[in-house]
Amino acid sequence: MRTQGFQSAPLTPRQHPWATSKKLISRNEWEKRLNDVNIRKEDTNRLVMNFLVTEGYVEAAEKFRMESGTDPDIDLATILDRMAVKKAVQSGNVEEAIEKVNDLNPEILDTNPQLSFHLQQQRLIELIRNGKIEEALEFAQEELAPRGEENQAFLEDLEKTVALLAFEDVSKCPVGDLLDVSQRLKIASEINAAILTSQSHEKDPKLPSLLKMLIWAQNQLDEKAFYPRITNLSTASLENPAV
Repeated sequence: MRTQGFQSAPLTPRQHPWATSKKLISRNEWEKRLNDVNIRKEDTNRLVMNFLVTEGYVEAAEKFRMESGTDPDIDLATILDRMAVKKAVQSGNVEEAIEKVNDLNPEILDTNPQLSFHLQQQRLIELIRNGKIEEALEFAQEELAPRGEENQAFLEDLEKTVALLAFEDVSKCPVGDLLDVSQRLKIASEINAAILTSQSHEKDPKLPSLLKMLIWAQNQLDEKAFYPRITNLSTASLENPAV
């Protein structure tokens, strides 16, 4: 006799809960354990606010502050300035981004030579993208080459960027991905993190880290028990034990 809900195919010894050392935890028991965990509303609210602030959703953060009474740990007005810098990089306006960063805090670039170089490298990439070849070569020689002489990693990055000039069809260039939008997003993320750090705020939101911990914990538990697991993080719905 087969219980409703079991698969029609025969269970292997590995699959069958009574033929392994794995424990079977019913949905009712699992939900009871979850309900017994006491999570304060204030803690979840702070997690949400942390995510909104770190990712730059200033309007949502302000609305959430009013609705939940949760105060952000930084001035929301600074988010607008940070997002303006990020948007400038994403749009290819690197010079504007640098000016805005220096207006916010000149020490950000003064104390971070790697970020400073990456921004100047992105300026070079944008010149190449716009077909300003002579200007790009002059900029590389005057602004980036001296930095490359002092830092081997910078020199290698400069050589990769200049290699774009050797290909009429950049799709055939081994480093053609430097012209992808993903490169702009990478630099925008880097400058966003630097600004947050300068404001004594975490550079990464806490919520994604917690979700990664959830996935890791489930993977560990999979080896010891059959239990209702979360397979869709967007809905957090429980899926019955796969036995």
